[in-house]
Amino acid sequence: MTGLPQPTSPLSVGSLTQLTLSLVAIVGLILAISWALKRLKLAGPRGSGQIAVIDELSVGPRDRIVLIRVGESQVLIGVGASGLVGLTPLAVPIMLKGAGQPPAFADRMRDLMKRPGGSA
Repeated sequence: MTGLPQPTSPLSVGSLTQLTLSLVAIVGLILAISWALKRLKLAGPRGSGQIAVIDELSVGPRDRIVLIRVGESQVLIGVGASGLVGLTPLAVPIMLKGAGQPPAFADRMRDLMKRPGGSA
């Protein structure tokens, strides 16, 4: 019976090392994806009630200017390492291009299906 490979134990050092490295890689991938979503601001809605972030502009590595809707009025706020600074309430609200609610998922799917090459 020479030449037959011996079965390895599932609790061998090699198996445990491979399992540990796989788990570390998966956790690292999850952290990288969450960082990318946060960095690209794709993490989802940032306000749906009476207070919502409308737009923001980075003016430094840790500083940005944020336009916030509070009820029917808008307020500019400075956000930095030292905290929040209320800059000014706006007398006339700013209307942004493309402002408003994004189309519902069903509407987007219907538009995609109507395109040439769609299945409907």
